[in-house]
Amino acid sequence: MRLFGDVYNNRTVLITGHTGFKGSWLALWLRKLGANVIGYALNPPSTPNHYDLLKPDIVSLIGDIRDSKKLQEFFLANKPEIVFHLAAQPLVRYSYKNPVETFETNVIGTINVFEACRQIECLRAVVNITSDKCYENKEWVWGYRENDRMGGHDPYSASKSCAELVANCYRRSFFTPSARNAFNPSALLSSARAGNVIGGGDWAEDRLIPDIMRAVSRNEKVVIRNPRSTRPWQHVLEPLSGYLALGQKLLEGDPEFADGWNFGPNDESNIDVETVVRKAKECWNKIEYSFLPPASPSPQSSNPHEAGLLKLDCSKARSRLNWKPVWDIDKTVFVTARWYKKFYESGSIISPDDLSEYIDDAAEKNLLWTKQAADISGH
Repeated sequence: MRLFGDVYNNRTVLITGHTGFKGSWLALWLRKLGANVIGYALNPPSTPNHYDLLKPDIVSLIGDIRDSKKLQEFFLANKPEIVFHLAAQPLVRYSYKNPVETFETNVIGTINVFEACRQIECLRAVVNITSDKCYENKEWVWGYRENDRMGGHDPYSASKSCAELVANCYRRSFFTPSARNAFNPSALLSSARAGNVIGGGDWAEDRLIPDIMRAVSRNEKVVIRNPRSTRPWQHVLEPLSGYLALGQKLLEGDPEFADGWNFGPNDESNIDVETVVRKAKECWNKIEYSFLPPASPSPQSSNPHEAGLLKLDCSKARSRLNWKPVWDIDKTVFVTARWYKKFYESGSIISPDDLSEYIDDAAEKNLLWTKQAADISGH
């Protein structure tokens, strides 16, 4: 699979959070690209879970990114050339119940990862994954750009905003050739912010698609909390293609790309929760649902504050990385529903097939990352 200029073939790539939903999909893709993948993460967050179902051929250590000593020892033992930092406490509602854990993991944990990176002389690139919720959400109808203000109403969003400030500090202080304290002049650090991702293999609590699919597996009706909330929905492979394209530029040593980047869908995929649910039911008629009556939003209620409208402006990635989404919202929901339908009806794990289909569709669109290095240079 000679994609992304073939830069990942035989590279040592470390993923933090590889046992999670997004991390397990990234591990699958990197192995297909020929990378030597190593992972550091907590135990998989659910049963079942995508990582254990895939059983990817990687070196894995179960550990907490808050354990700086264990983390540094793992980095030193494996000497990665590029790090994708995905390990996090990723849930908004959980963050209301566990704010200290959320900040410790998402802020101090990120600092620990960067400090571990600073010990590796062969390191060339760090891609720090945060969230679209790092922006101070003003419920605007237009998308947030990379230079918009950081903020966050809930502990999760605020922790991701803090993680972005940490990344900017480390980029300027240590991960740039011009930094007086640069430990490694050729190492570059970027941050990636993505919208809501869906896809097969996610069973996290308090997420729309997992909640729907758990209810289907139990022959129950799913209760939908916020049907009017609008999000930039995209398949999990969409931001991963952006992260890998960004990592390619950093590995090639281009400091222009050591910056913050948005990866989100086209405007047509910014739709409300109710529309997503109805589209999912069209793909799998076993899905049944009802809507929760409106509640007074507060951290103490059963339905705490969550953003009503959130949208990303991805013009920067489109113009400078030549990146854009492959699947529209209908294909995204269809592929996601098909994954769970196959799993629950036959036990099949079709993630490799979904990946191949995504790459084929991207190649048909002639996207830059589908081309080999020789194609790009014109030889």
